Amino acid sequence: MKYIIGITSILGIILILIFCPLNTSANSEYLRIHIRANSSSEIDQAVKYEIKDAVVDALTPLLINCYTKEEASKEIEKNFEYIENIADNILERHNFSYKSNAKLSYEEFPTRSYGDLTLEAGFYDALILELGEAKGDNWWCVVYPPLCFVNGSNNVNGFKSRILEIINNFFNK
Repeated sequence: MKYIIGITSILGIILILIFCPLNTSANSEYLRIHIRANSSSEIDQAVKYEIKDAVVDALTPLLINCYTKEEASKEIEKNFEYIENIADNILERHNFSYKSNAKLSYEEFPTRSYGDLTLEAGFYDALILELGEAKGDNWWCVVYPPLCFVNGSNNVNGFKSRILEIINNFFNK
């Protein structure tokens, strides 16, 4: 089963690269996620990655039935408090005094590669999750289509085929 999922993931990425050249006009089709760490200290970076894993796990079932960026944006907006609670609970468990802040924003991103897929530099809509002062190194990915949910480092179990369906539909418009 893992072999089939792996092959399907690779084929999905290949189809993305073949049929969807990325350019500035395509930026409006993506909803990115950007988690900004409090600082670049080792402990702030470690907690950022713990929060990233928890937020991605929480977003997966929330976004599984979103077929457009607009639907994904609305679902995220409805769940800002939920997303912040996930982050704040982890921060509290590690005895941090700072909190998180979630928002949707239109921001400039540099060119970024996700495996074999590259998104060009430009302005994108994004879920921004700021941790504390948000002055440290950060983590980026793509919420819609859910590209950061299909790599091997995230455990999305039964959602993989549904997420791949969304990605394939997105790129076959």
